[in-house]
Amino acid sequence: MANKHSLSVILITKNEADRVELCLQSIVDIADEIIVLDSGSTDETVAICQRYTDNITVTDWPGFGKQKQRALDKASGDWVLSIDADEALDEQMRQALVSLLAQDSITATAYRLPWGVTLYGKTLKYGRSARSVLRLFKRDGAHYTLDEVHETVIPSAGSTEVLSGLLLHYTHRDYGHGLDKAAQYAWLGSKKYHRKGKKSHGLGLALLRAIWTFVLIYIIRRGFLDGSVGFIVAMTYAQVSFNKYVGLWLLEHDRS
Repeated sequence: MANKHSLSVILITKNEADRVELCLQSIVDIADEIIVLDSGSTDETVAICQRYTDNITVTDWPGFGKQKQRALDKASGDWVLSIDADEALDEQMRQALVSLLAQDSITATAYRLPWGVTLYGKTLKYGRSARSVLRLFKRDGAHYTLDEVHETVIPSAGSTEVLSGLLLHYTHRDYGHGLDKAAQYAWLGSKKYHRKGKKSHGLGLALLRAIWTFVLIYIIRRGFLDGSVGFIVAMTYAQVSFNKYVGLWLLEHDRS
């Protein structure tokens, strides 16, 4: 099936040698170009990426939003797929993307990809994992917010639809990696909120936010249906929420 629309895949990396190949294998025969920005890997990440593309730039690390915007600036395709090194398209999503690019015209300007968060041997279906992330969009007119973490792509004006299949997300290598990642994201979130002038409103509210986060993920969004892993995930997000607002409180009081 011949593509009527070209596709650029953008990927930012650092020390992802154990995971990046699965990601690249899932998109290499779909993409017209694969653009990799690596921020100083000391493992085999760059060498692995070189098997799939020669469009690799080794650069500094300015934060997630700025780095993804750099990658987007290098793209030349009609459409852009932004994928992380710990993600891969499942076969249903691969076929859906092939079919989409073969259409004579595409009415939407962006697509959300249902996440298939896979942790500790289980692909989660509920809780915070039951989300669709905006990762596929028309290149013209699109840009990223320049946030340090939890950056957002702003597509050109138009409709947004959902692509079928799953974007598999192998978010943690192990529990220790999950703890490190949660701590990093919480602190980056603290600094982001502080830069934007958001207030913590005290440590008591930090605790209440954490409790609400657990209730939202585990009960309202039915994370309990994912079993013990669903409980771990809900507790992890509650801890991240607490740490983020504690960090913000400390920054407000210049005690960081």
